[in-house]
Amino acid sequence: MKSDPGTTSMSDPGETYSIPVAFEADEEDRRVVEGLLGRRVRFPFRVAVRDEYDQIVVIENYPFGVSFEPMPTWFWLVDPEINLEVSRLEAAGGVKIAEGIFSAELLDAVSNVYSSGRNSLLANSGLEIPARRVRDGVGGSRAGVKCLHAHSAFHLAGGWSPIGSWVSVEIGMNRRLRAVS
Repeated sequence: MKSDPGTTSMSDPGETYSIPVAFEADEEDRRVVEGLLGRRVRFPFRVAVRDEYDQIVVIENYPFGVSFEPMPTWFWLVDPEINLEVSRLEAAGGVKIAEGIFSAELLDAVSNVYSSGRNSLLANSGLEIPARRVRDGVGGSRAGVKCLHAHSAFHLAGGWSPIGSWVSVEIGMNRRLRAVS
């Protein structure tokens, strides 16, 4: 496959595909994210949201990792303080509460918006999301709410997720954030 100027090639034995250069995090951001996650990052990503102190809050993942494995989590909440608050909400039954507040139809609509946006990143790449994952929604869910962290990350990055908005209210989110373009 031929790469265009806005992409970089990645290869697997006998295969190559192109990812947008925009998903190549710089060394400093990669180091910070790996420190926050406590492990090496094996997939292309870019910073999606920073806080008022320029700290990374959310990253945006490319739909495929470097070994061609699908990455179901499009936006990933990496901020430790917000993660802790969302974890507390989940531990207090937040997923079940959210599923009781939001209709199945609304959850399906959010999943459709999420999967369409994620899948659109593959335009002109020569790659396709595996058929069994094409409709995977927020955080890889097929129905309902799987992960409040994923909804929160999608919402904070500017995606349409009433669940993520609800999470922000429930945890008393009051930090100034800015999307990174």
